[in-house]
Amino acid sequence: MTAASGLAGHELIKGHGTENDFLLLIDPERDVPVTATDIAAACDRRAGIGADGFVRVVRTRSLPGAQAFHEAVPEAEWFMDYYNADGSVAEMCGNASRLFAAVLDAEGLRPMTDGDSITIGTRGGARTITRVGDLWTVDMGSARLTHPDGALADVEDEGWDTVVIVPGLEGERAALSVSMPNPHTVVALGEESELDAAAFAGLTGSGAPVVYEPVPQAGTNLELVLPLGQEVDAVTGDRVGRARLRVLERGVGETRSCGTGCCAAAVALHVWEGEGAPEDYRLLVPGGEVGVHVGAAPLAEGSTVLLTGPAEITGRVSIG
Repeated sequence: MTAASGLAGHELIKGHGTENDFLLLIDPERDVPVTATDIAAACDRRAGIGADGFVRVVRTRSLPGAQAFHEAVPEAEWFMDYYNADGSVAEMCGNASRLFAAVLDAEGLRPMTDGDSITIGTRGGARTITRVGDLWTVDMGSARLTHPDGALADVEDEGWDTVVIVPGLEGERAALSVSMPNPHTVVALGEESELDAAAFAGLTGSGAPVVYEPVPQAGTNLELVLPLGQEVDAVTGDRVGRARLRVLERGVGETRSCGTGCCAAAVALHVWEGEGAPEDYRLLVPGGEVGVHVGAAPLAEGSTVLLTGPAEITGRVSIG
């Protein structure tokens, strides 16, 4: 990073949620002139500090364009001004929102004890985060099927709408498009060897890119999901779906975890199983494990998806 960076002279907090890592700038009044170039430089893992995303911690009333939201949701004092690692704007991030709440607590901006909740603003709408011991549960809002223009199948009848070609995997794969509200494309795999064989080129790596038909107009995250069957929760007695997954994140590359991606994967698994599908899922990602509650009808109007997982602050760095 260069001294000309808009971040020069400021401190960044680094942390992660299931190893999906972020840099956070405490900037309550939005005084720091940060550009997309500054963000990309800070998130660069070789020339910068390194992270999957960047968050400005700002008061909602100080964010340009958020006045109507601030008036509609006055309890959302703080806004998660979130960007992908390449500096592009993103709607929402489940892992970052858990870390966001943990940082508000650690910095004394909004202390939280076990059971406390806070509502924050995001570009995907208001989100409520609850502290549950060492974990954090985020109300991720409702899921919906995207129904992309040029869909290759009727999703209601066949459970898919898009064809995906993934380097390292043989042939075309049927996929389901889900909004959380970030765009996601979910592919179910049948073998563990397939999950391991996928060759993601990432943003700057060599290799062939993933091909989508139809092409997602706003880009997409890709989730490769390996169902692992079900188990019975020892406390509640409820059935819980289990799955492994890998994520190729829009504007980032492959990440160790993705909160909205885990939610999209759980919704897709629920849709594919149909009537009687579990309402809860344990999702194993390279960075750890998260829980997702989709409810009995995750696509119904007024429904909501809950994401539960850890958040950890790992350090601080001052930009020279």
